[in-house]
Amino acid sequence: MISRRRTAATAAGLIIAVSALAGCSGGTGESGSGEVTGTLDFYTDKAAWKPDFESLNTASGEAVGITLKTTGYSDANQYDAFVKQSFRTNKSPGLFTWHTGESLAQLVEEGLVAETTDIWEKAIGEGWVSEDLAKGYTFDGKQYCVPMNIAYWVMFYNKALFAENGIEVPMSWAELNAAAEKLKAAGVTPYYQTSTLFTFPWFQHLVASTDPDLYAGLTTGEVKYTDPEIVEVMELWLDEQKKGWFSDPGSTTDPAVALKQGDFAMIDFGTFFAGNLEGAGMTPDDFGMFAIPAVNDALDTTPVAVESGPICVAESSTQKDLGLAYSEWWMSAEAQTAWNDAHGDVAFNPKATVSDPALAELGEQIAGEGYSLYDRFFEAMPTAIVTTAIEQFGAFNANPGDPMPFLEKIQATADKYWAEQE
Repeated sequence: MISRRRTAATAAGLIIAVSALAGCSGGTGESGSGEVTGTLDFYTDKAAWKPDFESLNTASGEAVGITLKTTGYSDANQYDAFVKQSFRTNKSPGLFTWHTGESLAQLVEEGLVAETTDIWEKAIGEGWVSEDLAKGYTFDGKQYCVPMNIAYWVMFYNKALFAENGIEVPMSWAELNAAAEKLKAAGVTPYYQTSTLFTFPWFQHLVASTDPDLYAGLTTGEVKYTDPEIVEVMELWLDEQKKGWFSDPGSTTDPAVALKQGDFAMIDFGTFFAGNLEGAGMTPDDFGMFAIPAVNDALDTTPVAVESGPICVAESSTQKDLGLAYSEWWMSAEAQTAWNDAHGDVAFNPKATVSDPALAELGEQIAGEGYSLYDRFFEAMPTAIVTTAIEQFGAFNANPGDPMPFLEKIQATADKYWAEQE
């Protein structure tokens, strides 16, 4: 969506005032110092990624004269509390990782994060980033923060199972259905599913690739989960369930291991899942990935779900200028090539060099013509609605049946949420 509905969160609900926080960057309390070189204090909830971040210090030091001093948190709740508390002190972080969706909207609503519109305009003009990706960072026509990384939600598949059954990578919805039918006839379960947490990927794809406007309407409350168009999508999902196309939703086997051992042939997951598969002992010769074809063949582009985590600069930070300078460099092909060398996955900058050939090919494909991006369900929808939806999609997977009772429960939460925003 081009802009997001402004949230109704209040400052009292979002921020906890404190007098000081040990370990934060120091300063006078005045926003920005004008300094655009030096050591930038960086806080992240990705503690395990600290070496990856700091491995870029040589490149950033040479390019823009900025190096990171990284503090990593392993506890997500503790980290979120730290960041929210810091905004009411003179020690707010010059650079920090956050979340897109409602969590970012709340910070923007309260004026707590620095605007990055100029950075985005330059990046789009340079061909460093797509306009589609900017949508998740746009509020009332302005951009805030920059993407830390992205993951496309695509279909991973077991190459041996495809080869054994004479299946080529599907290029249309009809071909995908034909592949599922062929696999099922051979005694192979086509798709992975679960009843916990990642219960939404198939729903998001069915809706967004049937009608992107329908999906966008769910993000604003203009479309109801009980509307006939959504019910029709769920009926399609139910039909696939009845055909036995999905795995046991209660299985406790690691999905990467399950794909390796052939418990199912395909799994809809983020591109970062390639690392899980390699960790399970699969190589690029064993698995492949492809953009899932659109349900609606009449669409001009194939919608692909994108998961993106932001790096933000606190509006009140004494290191605001330094953080914005680093953010601008971070968007460049040079920075993203260095980041990919350190961390892997696809790159949001199509001009960056991606070390994994398969991810590089997929990234180039999706960044090219014929594809469009939409925010992953988890970030695109309000948190309260996501929580209920995950539960109800999980219940649907466990006991497929008339979709209306499941949808009515989600809509009840949606009605309550949207009423509170008026």
